[in-house]
Amino acid sequence: MAFSGSLPATKVAVQAMSPYFLTGARAVIAAGLAAGGLVVFRAARPGARDIRSLIWVALGVVVGFPLLSAMALQHINSVHSIVFTGLLPISTAVCASLLGEKHPPRLFWLFSGLGGACIVIYALTQGFSVSPVGDLLMLAAIAVCGFGYAEGARLSRRLGGWQVICWALVVALPVMLILAFVTRPVDLSAIAWPAWVSLGYVSVFSMLIGFVFWYRGLAMGGIAAVGQLQLMQPFLALILAACLLKEPIGGAVIAVMAAIVVCVAGARRFAN
Repeated sequence: MAFSGSLPATKVAVQAMSPYFLTGARAVIAAGLAAGGLVVFRAARPGARDIRSLIWVALGVVVGFPLLSAMALQHINSVHSIVFTGLLPISTAVCASLLGEKHPPRLFWLFSGLGGACIVIYALTQGFSVSPVGDLLMLAAIAVCGFGYAEGARLSRRLGGWQVICWALVVALPVMLILAFVTRPVDLSAIAWPAWVSLGYVSVFSMLIGFVFWYRGLAMGGIAAVGQLQLMQPFLALILAACLLKEPIGGAVIAVMAAIVVCVAGARRFAN
């Protein structure tokens, strides 16, 4: 639920600030909160073998997905981008398998593949010809996000769910601080309050709080199985996009989402 507002909020923010500043600023704000949490709760420092994994997590969910999705939303509306999040379950499962996790049965891949095919068909028939750049950026964002989810879930078994995202944010802080400073708007006062509120949302909920629960859940219930719960994200996000941004939800979007429900329900059934 915390992740569901990410794309609508990002869409509001990129209308007033560059995707580079947004990505850097949200990471810096979240890293400040994360560092405070690590100190207050006296979290154990990650070992040498964990640093590499934390860098991969940071590249996937601190840098990759926020930046690529923000760039995509300069070309497409949030409703269109939200449909692509239906690919996150299969992206996460594929990355988990590549990282050595237990391989789900063939029927799981069948249903997950059908769900992914629904997204691809939607993109080709509805919007790819209009904005191939936006669609390709969203596909790239989903790919790196799935990797960040899978790697973070694996690491959370050793460090703990909230510690993984907090340390990943701290690891990325020096680079993101430079990015935010270099790309900062010339006149901060010219940015309207909805953009600042959106920045606050993606910093606190999308970049930190959501991951505290997400990584813990993936580690406890299995990456492939629990990853299917990402199906909730598109539906809640569509509601937010319609209410907050007044973006229309066409019949094609509803049909695709309904088809994905069936596919993900099947994948969830055969995940173990």
